[in-house]
Amino acid sequence: MHDAHVATMREPTYLILVALGAGERHGYGITQDVLDLSDGRVKLGAGTLYGALDRLVDEGLVAATRSETVEGRLRRYYALTEHGGSTVRLETQQRLAVARAAATHLGLAGGLA
Repeated sequence: MHDAHVATMREPTYLILVALGAGERHGYGITQDVLDLSDGRVKLGAGTLYGALDRLVDEGLVAATRSETVEGRLRRYYALTEHGGSTVRLETQQRLAVARAAATHLGLAGGLA
């Protein structure tokens, strides 16, 4: 067995970073993007989302950018940091490499479509 790097970032974390890769988002926008990106498989509750965002801010991957009040509710916005952008791009490249290798290994016609 060879020692290839396999992506270790948990899927919800990865999808949050991907959602923010399209630009600044508020919490609800992130949850909707994650739902769309995962084809409905990953549904983030508020506690899970904000816990992950707080951790990503602490790790320097995401920055809280601004807040506003909309219809009496606080809406917080987040964006990728430069480090977060490079991290999510690297993670995506690694996940694609694994998926391509898997498609070849499994004999899927044409590999990845």
